Amino acid sequence: MNCVETMALSHQFSNKEQVLHNINLIVPQGAIYGFLGPNGAGKTTTLRLLLGLLKMQEGAISIFGEAFENNRISILKRTGSLIESPSLYGHLNAIENLKLWQQLYQCPKERIQTVLNLVGLSKTGSKKASKFSLGMKQRLGIATSLLHQPELLILDEPTNGLDPNGILEIRELLVELNKQSGITILISSHILSEIEKLVSHIGIIHKGNLLLQGTFKSLMEKQQQSTCIYFETNDNVKAMQLMEISATLQAPGNKIRLPIMPKEKIAQLNTLLTQNGVDVYEIKTEKNDLEQIFMQLIKEN
Repeated sequence: MNCVETMALSHQFSNKEQVLHNINLIVPQGAIYGFLGPNGAGKTTTLRLLLGLLKMQEGAISIFGEAFENNRISILKRTGSLIESPSLYGHLNAIENLKLWQQLYQCPKERIQTVLNLVGLSKTGSKKASKFSLGMKQRLGIATSLLHQPELLILDEPTNGLDPNGILEIRELLVELNKQSGITILISSHILSEIEKLVSHIGIIHKGNLLLQGTFKSLMEKQQQSTCIYFETNDNVKAMQLMEISATLQAPGNKIRLPIMPKEKIAQLNTLLTQNGVDVYEIKTEKNDLEQIFMQLIKEN
């Protein structure tokens, strides 16, 4: 079952260029879906439409198998969100901030301590939110979105501006929420190195077009093909003469760069070099990672 689906979702602001073009987003239930794209690609616009923060113009949205347009209130009761920066009262501490949201959500008071424990803010005491670090503010924002025990969590760039330790804390929190509570998470980001450590599914959006989506594993297996082979030797000139194939020297390391070839051919070249007095220090294949796949898609579109 899919938790979130959009069908031909399109949007534009006043008479400007259309910002979304027929977006068909599919977020399976129980997934951590990474919604990737450069700034201005349409990520936040899409998430705002999913939450009813923008009026839908074209297309359709289904969440929990229900049409959003006809079931907005019931869907939002089962959804938590953090879009851009969290809405906090700086003169209140963590518990006082959460009490306001607890009354709004009409959920048990016991949930306040539960979510503070979840996000690691249970020992902040009387410290005012204005004195919190950026990472602490983000975690408190996530805590507010978890008070009513949502089944779906929508987060827009939750690690934006955080230091490496803050990013790690948020990542570990989201993984735990997904595994322990079964919450489906839709997270937008442009920090690819963090997303690939977190998600089960990804979608890449650029200039309002959804270029690619699917499970992270299948997309990487499909796209992550070896692109070249590097030989590091003690005599590159002699090695290239012996190989008698198209090769180039490439920095750093002044290594020999060869086109992709079968493993058997690589072994033959290695034997050829060593038998002719060329020491081979390293043979390395280069593969596309998520960042390379992302940049290639962006460049082609």
